[in-house]
Amino acid sequence: MKKPSSRIRAEIAELQEQLKAAETREAERIGRIALKAGFGEIDIDEAHLQTAFEDLAKRFHAGKGGSNGKERAGAGASSATDATTFASGAAASGTPEA
Repeated sequence: MKKPSSRIRAEIAELQEQLKAAETREAERIGRIALKAGFGEIDIDEAHLQTAFEDLAKRFHAGKGGSNGKERAGAGASSATDATTFASGAAASGTPEA
């Protein structure tokens, strides 16, 4: 039994609303985490920040960064070095965020 096109359009509209709500929740979650991590204080343009987030996402999608931090807490130096390198690179760009 086929659905009428009006029913399909209504379902699409409902799914678009669900998608919008899910993206908003995800953006708010990532935003809160980024602010807690100090990203709000970094003077970096949006393109560089986008690239940094993409690199971070690639690390997690590749399975290199899925820990909660407790396992690496003793080793510690590498994550501190990574953060310092990123912060220095951000400061070196000298481009204010738009």
